[in-house]
Amino acid sequence: MTDGEIGRMFRLAYVPGVTPAKWVDIWTERTPDVPVTLVAVPAAEAVALLRDGGADAGFVRLPVDRDGLSVIPLYVETTVVMVPKDHAVAAADEVSIADLADDEVFHPLDDTVEWTVRPGQPAFTRPATTADAVELVAAGTGILPVPLSLARLHHRRDLTYRPVSDAPQSQIALAWPTDATTDLVEDFIGIVRGRTANSSRGRTPAPPASPASPAKKPTQRQAQKPAQNGSGRRAVPAGRKKKGNRPR
Repeated sequence: MTDGEIGRMFRLAYVPGVTPAKWVDIWTERTPDVPVTLVAVPAAEAVALLRDGGADAGFVRLPVDRDGLSVIPLYVETTVVMVPKDHAVAAADEVSIADLADDEVFHPLDDTVEWTVRPGQPAFTRPATTADAVELVAAGTGILPVPLSLARLHHRRDLTYRPVSDAPQSQIALAWPTDATTDLVEDFIGIVRGRTANSSRGRTPAPPASPASPAKKPTQRQAQKPAQNGSGRRAVPAGRKKKGNRPR
């Protein structure tokens, strides 16, 4: 923790369907003095929020306009189709795009799946959001292909979903303004990439100073061994006389 980080916060945006809790928990454990502020943002508005400085980094659903952004793709999501529980699709384990050919299919304006050819028959309207489209599916007016996380987010007891085996898939990524790659952003990148606390972006705490080596205790033999004088001979106590020829 540097002095410049004390008292700051890290603003993390996320689009619907993303659950950032596991990364936030790691952040809180490693950087308790910098709280995280979560910013929920519609998928279509995430990039503008980052460019305008409304968040330090964010989880976005690809594809996005990457101009001025750094982007790290993270994981791919299965595409499913949401239908009423009494729809014929509900009887299958999975379906193909061809199986949806006769259905009216909603494609909301916030849909980020890159369809080469949109499946099914065009519905009577293009809802503004996925949430609006789910309401129309519940009303029995069409079906809705979405990333799996959004189907779970908008779960309803009267609806179900099945994987679409040959549908294109969406991808979740971490993005941030390239010109605002701060130390805090670098630390969060390290968490998302699974680095340990000591390896995250090289901001490793200084190793503790090595304690002074304790003085070695003399062995019993050394303790009993008489001291020697500077000449290498054993010292003789002052009260003892050297043996020799006694004067006559």
